[in-house]
Amino acid sequence: MRDLSLQAVQVAEGLQFVAGPDGKRSSTQSNRAIIRAALSGIDAQTVAALNQEPNWRRAYPRYFRALTAATITDPTQALTIATDGIAAAWQQVEWVRDGMAMPLIEAMRHPRPATLFTAMLRGRGPDTIAPFAIPYRGQWLHGAALHAQIAHWESTGIIEPGCARALIEVMEHPEWLDLSDRTLVLLGAGSEAGPLAALARWRANIIAVDVPDPPRWQRIIELVSAGNAKLFVPVSQPVSADAPPEQWLSIAGVDLLTHAPEVAAWLLSLMRPLDIATLAYLDGERHVRVVLAMDVIVATVSAAYPNTTLMTMATPTDVFAVPEATALAAMANAAAARPLGKLPATILRVLSAGQLLQPHIRELITSINGKRYGIVDCLFLEQGPNYALAKRIQQWRAIIARASGQRVSINVAPSTMTRSVIKNPALRAGYNGAHLFGVEIFAPETTGALMAALWVHDLRCRNCFADPGVAIDHPLELLCTQANHGGLWHNGFLPRTALPLAALAGFIRPAKP
Repeated sequence: MRDLSLQAVQVAEGLQFVAGPDGKRSSTQSNRAIIRAALSGIDAQTVAALNQEPNWRRAYPRYFRALTAATITDPTQALTIATDGIAAAWQQVEWVRDGMAMPLIEAMRHPRPATLFTAMLRGRGPDTIAPFAIPYRGQWLHGAALHAQIAHWESTGIIEPGCARALIEVMEHPEWLDLSDRTLVLLGAGSEAGPLAALARWRANIIAVDVPDPPRWQRIIELVSAGNAKLFVPVSQPVSADAPPEQWLSIAGVDLLTHAPEVAAWLLSLMRPLDIATLAYLDGERHVRVVLAMDVIVATVSAAYPNTTLMTMATPTDVFAVPEATALAAMANAAAARPLGKLPATILRVLSAGQLLQPHIRELITSINGKRYGIVDCLFLEQGPNYALAKRIQQWRAIIARASGQRVSINVAPSTMTRSVIKNPALRAGYNGAHLFGVEIFAPETTGALMAALWVHDLRCRNCFADPGVAIDHPLELLCTQANHGGLWHNGFLPRTALPLAALAGFIRPAKP
C-alpha cells in the first residue's frame, strides 16, 4: 500500500502522475497500471499479456477492446470494471503543492481559502428563447428542414435511431429549452465544439470554468452577451456584482490542474443543484490529468449534493458495445463496400498483407440478458493511449454515477474538425477523406449545437437512459443509444485500417465543407 503521508518532492505543482520504481513520472506506466487494475480478476489472460507487452504505444487498442469485451456477456462486470478503473486512476496520481505531495482525495479536503471569487454577467440579447436550430453548412436548419436533415442522418447511418428520437423530442418540446431553472457548470467552457453558444440563447445559468486566458474569456463573454443567459465566472480577486467584464477579464479563469480543490470548494459555496459538464481537453498526457481533475471535482460535489447531474461528450473514436442492428449494418457494409470503385476490398487487403481494410465487426456476442452486441473499435493510433484512457475514465464515471442514482448525460459527439485535429496532419487528411467510407465530419459549431440539444433532452426527458430510474438492459447501452458517430460505427472496415486510404483521398481531394 502506498504511504499516504506528505512527501517532499521536486516537481511542478498540481495533479501529477505518481513516480514509478525508477523514479520517473510516466504516463505510460500509469496507463498500463490503470488498465491492469480494471481487468484484474476478470480477464487474467489479457492481464498476463499486458504485463509482457513490449510496445504499448501501438498495442494499446487490444487492451481497451478487452475492457469492453469483458463486460458484454455479464452486464454486472461493467460497474466492477468502472469502479476498479477509477480507483486505480486516482491511485496513479497525486497532488503536489508547496513542494509536498499528498493523495488526491486528501488534497480535496484542504482547499486554499479565499482563492476564487465570482464575477457575473447578464446577456443583453432578446429575452425570448431561441428556437432549436442547427448551424449546418452555411445555413441555420430549423423546423421542417431540420426534421428532414435528422431523418437523412438516421437513414444514412450517420446517427443512431436513439439520437434521432432525442433530437425530434427536443423539437417537439420547445419549452424544454428554457433553462432558467438550471445551473450548468462547464468545466472547459471554451471547448471549441462545446454547448456554450446554444446555452447562451436558452436563458441558462452558466458557470464557466476555463484557464486564465483573456482571448478565450473574451470569446465566452461575447457569446453570452449576445444571448439571454447569466454567466458566473471564477476570478482571482473580489469584484462587485455589477462590475463590467473589462474590470475582471484579466483575472478571470482558473487552471483545473493546479486548483481542483479550490474549484470544488467554489462550486460547493454556490449552494445550489448543479449540472456539471466535463469538457476540458489538453494534448497528450495532460488530457488524462485534466480528466482526473474534473473527475475528482465531480465526485466531491456529488458527495455533498447527490442530486448533481453529470454531462460528458464521448468520442466515436473509442471502443463500444453496440446493438445488433448497428453491428449487422457494419457487416453488410463490409460486404458491399467498394471504396475505390470496382477494385474489391479483398484485393487491397491482400496487396497490403492484411494491413488495409480489415473487417470492422466479425462476430456478435450474446449477453446473459439475451441480447446480442457487436464491438466497434474506432481507436486511431494517431490519437494515442492517453486520449483513449482519458475518454475511458469518463465512461467509467458515467456508469458509476448512474448506478449511484445520478442523472447522467453521456452522448457520443461526432468526429469534428477542431484545432486539435487540424494540428495532426494524418488525422486532418483522414478526416478530409472520410467521405470515401461514408463518414461525415462535422464543423465545431454544428457539433456544439447538437450536443447542447442532447444535453437538454437528457435533463428534461422522463423516459430515457439518462434517468437512473429507467431500466436498462446493459450499462454499456447508456454510452451508445443516442450516439452521433458520423457513420464511423457503420463503416464496414476497421477504421484505423481504412485511415491510410482516407488520408490519401483527403490529400488529393478533400471533402467540401
